[in-house]
Amino acid sequence: MIAGAVSRLELHHVGIVVSDLDAAVAAYERLGFAGGERWEMPQQQIVAVTYPSGAGWVELITPTDPEGPIARFLEKRGDTMHHVAYRTHDLEGELARLKDAGVRLIDETPRIGTHGWRIAFLHPESCNGVLTELLDDRP
Repeated sequence: MIAGAVSRLELHHVGIVVSDLDAAVAAYERLGFAGGERWEMPQQQIVAVTYPSGAGWVELITPTDPEGPIARFLEKRGDTMHHVAYRTHDLEGELARLKDAGVRLIDETPRIGTHGWRIAFLHPESCNGVLTELLDDRP
């Protein structure tokens, strides 16, 4: 990532793409994760289960559209980390600042993610190959 590109990096969650959500849920619960919440996100073509983990979250995601971007990612890479997310308290301001700094954005305006969080993605080309999400989880 461009040095200083995000004014306040606060790890929020890691997204993991899985081919079998029920099997992944069982595996994570065997590890000791509890309190998972299931989210159907038709606009993102996914189903997600989120688990609280310390001050952050682990998000298991599986595609619902076999032709969608998450399905293509899964087909190409298999079950693996999909993205890392950082919390910001001024999502629009961060997006404008990052765009001005030459960071390639996937989302120039926020959209709604799980838990009703406002989110936006940065292109992996601007983040050393890692899909990066910014979010504002305030109500």
